[in-house]
Amino acid sequence: MNPELSPVGSTTADSRPRVGSNVRIASILVIVVVGSLLFVAAQPRLYRAFCEWTGLYDIDRAEQVAVSSLPGRPVTLEFDANSHDGGLLFRPQTNSLAVKTGEIVHVIYRVENTRDSTVIGQAVPSYGPQHAGGYVKKLECFCFKQQTFAPHEVREMDVVFLIDPKLPDDVATLTLSYTFFEVPAGGAKALATSAEVRT
Repeated sequence: MNPELSPVGSTTADSRPRVGSNVRIASILVIVVVGSLLFVAAQPRLYRAFCEWTGLYDIDRAEQVAVSSLPGRPVTLEFDANSHDGGLLFRPQTNSLAVKTGEIVHVIYRVENTRDSTVIGQAVPSYGPQHAGGYVKKLECFCFKQQTFAPHEVREMDVVFLIDPKLPDDVATLTLSYTFFEVPAGGAKALATSAEVRT
């Protein structure tokens, strides 16, 4: 008998571990593919939840409004600013603007910290008339998060938004007002959440 020839039984035994290994690899690949498909399917919902949580979802809505087929109409915008605790001098650079609905509006607010210490502030928006606030679509705003001001720091901050063309016809003048509240580090999170809800 030729020693170089392997017995039939030995060849069959050696193939069994190889088949089992192939099955495990195939199973892992199937799990990876299924997991990837599930992740891709969930991405739109995850993205939407992330945007709503961070306030970025307004950007998507604003872009949709910007390409609206509704014609723009003239609206007068008035801007107001207040500081609840007096340590921050807060005012808009422009008191009023004549715009059209659907146009992107850029307004600058100026803040000065008059204290000798650092101030943490949260701007809370309000609108007049109140029901018109739902038609203000912000792309950028310092009210999205709390702001930290160094002693005697002076800062200019942007608000970029547009007015939805669906704004009711009875609203010819819209007032956008911000109030800066000074908040301790521990209370900033709660006030920021309130500001996002009102935005």
